[in-house]
Amino acid sequence: MSNLVAEERDPARSVGDAAIPHSESGATRGIRLVLAGAAPDTGNLGVTALSDAMIEGLLSRLPECELTVFDFGTGLRRVEENGVGSYWLCGAKHSRRFHKPETMWNIRMAAKLGGLNNPAAKRLLAADAVLDISGGDSFSDIYGPRRFRAVALTKVLAQSHGVPLILLPQTYGPFQSDAIRRSAQDIVGTSEMAWARDEHSFAALRSLLGTRFDAERHRSGVDVAFLLRVRQPRTPIDGVLAGWLRDRAGRELVGINVSGLLYNKADEAKVQYGLKATYAEVVTELTRRMLEKTNALVMLMPHVVTPHGHYESDVDACESVKAALGELGKERVQVAPALERPGEAKWLISQTDWFCGTRMHATIAGLSSGVATAAIAYSPKTLGVFESCGQGEHVADPRSLGTNEVVDRLWKSWESRRGAKASIAAALPTTIARAKDQMDRIAELCVKLSAARSQGRSRR
Repeated sequence: MSNLVAEERDPARSVGDAAIPHSESGATRGIRLVLAGAAPDTGNLGVTALSDAMIEGLLSRLPECELTVFDFGTGLRRVEENGVGSYWLCGAKHSRRFHKPETMWNIRMAAKLGGLNNPAAKRLLAADAVLDISGGDSFSDIYGPRRFRAVALTKVLAQSHGVPLILLPQTYGPFQSDAIRRSAQDIVGTSEMAWARDEHSFAALRSLLGTRFDAERHRSGVDVAFLLRVRQPRTPIDGVLAGWLRDRAGRELVGINVSGLLYNKADEAKVQYGLKATYAEVVTELTRRMLEKTNALVMLMPHVVTPHGHYESDVDACESVKAALGELGKERVQVAPALERPGEAKWLISQTDWFCGTRMHATIAGLSSGVATAAIAYSPKTLGVFESCGQGEHVADPRSLGTNEVVDRLWKSWESRRGAKASIAAALPTTIARAKDQMDRIAELCVKLSAARSQGRSRR
């Protein structure tokens, strides 16, 4: 199993065409960065995958930079991670407890007064750049205007204080509100660089900007999670599933990620995302067909591991699917454990012979591991990512297809899994190379911005 994380770089080398500042010891010094929109403590392993991939990608290229990651914790905390390096976590979250220093209201007020004693405000104001990824797909009002305002606040805060903003590879839109669209256009138009994570997102970015589009600053890229490092689970997997992983007696292992977002409040989700198909019936029927027509073993895989009872819990959704199968699923269906890190989930997904996911970063874990992978897509974001690996025909969209049509599309993907695995193997090196080049260019810009600041040059 190959390690897909970006290679470690000699500190004496340069990133792209920009020389990295050196200290007397040969290491980079003085670059201060803030990573926002990828809090690693949400329970959503997809968002954590973005955080982990960016931390590893930046620190492997700029090993002595001072990197601060905004999360939902309290205060400022230093992290030392083997094989990655050291960085800081700093609380920055939306809350009505305005007196708390980690609330965005308090951070915004402190920033207006020069930072005061607020660690997040001080880190933001001192940064050479704020790098923001919007959770990958939240720079949109598809989740409601309140969510957009929350996602936009860190970006606006940086720009209003003259701190350069780099928008990391993400989806732009869709936008239902003209006012929100104009706000998004202003943010993107005045950013130092904005990356889209696939060609569909790039087309949306170009459309959003109109005449303000600048080919030098507005780029087409790939999702940073393609570079996520695989990690062996720290807590060993036990029970029946452990036995399957050791010896499947010639049977194939199928992984199915069930999204709590669509399953747990099915009626609300169907309206909010405009679903034609009934999601619960899709995943249950797909699993039932797998049990009745093959001898495969089925692992139901959670990728959002929020507490039991939370409306987005994939664990609850997976357990519900297993229960709905009754006796049919008793021997050949197992719910995977709620793993702590996305790299661990990627390792488990990499053990499957075919994987079907609804959470997009669960499917990226499959694709980037070379596993034949299909997706149930409830927004435009998924198709573009799959097409970047030549796998567009393995996406089933319940917004345009009925329940049986979605299941049939997924079944066709299962039946063509061997050809899909070969085509992924052919396409993946190019995708990984693009992801590495993209990270190089982001690091190069960070170096330039830091140099400009240290030399007192004015920023754009």
